[in-house]
Amino acid sequence: MELTEAAIPVYFGGMGAEYRWLRRHRAERGPTPADYERQDTLASLAMGVGSLVAPLVLPKLLAPITPGKGRFGKAMLVTAAGAAALTVIADRVARSRAADPATNGDDGAPGRSPRRRVRLAQRVARASGVAAVSVGGVAIAATWASRTTTDRMWKLRLVDDLGAGPAALALAVLGWDFIYYWNHRLMHESRYMWAIHVVHHSSEHYNLSTALRQPVADAFGTFVPYGSLALLGVRPELISSARGINLLYQYWIHTDTIRRLGPLEQVLNTPSHHRVHHGSNRQYLDRNHGSILIIWDRLFGTFEREDDPVVYGLTKNIDTFNPIRISSHEHAAILRDVARSTSWRDRLGHVLRGPGWSENQHRLREAGAGAGASDSSVPVG
Repeated sequence: MELTEAAIPVYFGGMGAEYRWLRRHRAERGPTPADYERQDTLASLAMGVGSLVAPLVLPKLLAPITPGKGRFGKAMLVTAAGAAALTVIADRVARSRAADPATNGDDGAPGRSPRRRVRLAQRVARASGVAAVSVGGVAIAATWASRTTTDRMWKLRLVDDLGAGPAALALAVLGWDFIYYWNHRLMHESRYMWAIHVVHHSSEHYNLSTALRQPVADAFGTFVPYGSLALLGVRPELISSARGINLLYQYWIHTDTIRRLGPLEQVLNTPSHHRVHHGSNRQYLDRNHGSILIIWDRLFGTFEREDDPVVYGLTKNIDTFNPIRISSHEHAAILRDVARSTSWRDRLGHVLRGPGWSENQHRLREAGAGAGASDSSVPVG
């Protein structure tokens, strides 16, 4: 049994103790975002169960379509490449026909048929663009995961076996924490990764149950591999132990009942620091990505101290407790944006760039629609 599974009684015991403490002090504190709300808590627990089941199911589903490994891997690559080529052709047809003055004729004029071809090309580009991005993205993620497993990297290690002593375990924990910082930061700064992680930020409450609201779609991401520690001689079992220690540490910091921890705030990620991370306040966005240590944020410029009261949730909350929608809403939004795009620059931007970039594109589109299609002063890039 893994450490995180063995700690399940601790999770529920902690939530029970926190719930009783909040009820006992409710009169003096008043209602707060730390309170347990039935539907919100059930959604978090459902996502926690899903995060345990998904790693058992998704790799088996992806194995047959993994390029270089599964029997349908080549078909995935051919499909993605074909869809991308078709999208390029459809884009060119749509642009060339739209620029042709003949397409602006009145009904009955020679331009009617070209207009239909423009609309057809646009529909083709929407469908093939989505297919290219989704199929290609799955193929890339599956390939990356298969090439960066801990066991594979252990066989390719550059340093001799460090053994199983305290020093090797300490290196595993420190190394995992460092890699976690960069993966966590990446999940906030690239939208396809944010689509995986947004699950954890979707609650407007903040208590220990929020810690269990974990992603279920890790298989569709490309992470800095924790298995790279094996290249340095860290045994796979120690890497697994480091993962468990890291996850257990993150559990207790999802609370509003612990305020500040004095000098430890300078080194450790604490409830105060992590409350900032879950804030949708402008000054708190994309800050404090550390797990056990906060020193990475201090070193790399992403640290923010808790000052103003934290507003939990997303900048645009999704207002649902449905676990399926919680786990899929951002992926669906990405595909909608890809379908609406008319260039590969925008399609890839909606996938690879930060969520803020896409929001800016939405504002520009709305401004363009409000000013009228003939207003050429509205930027579209």
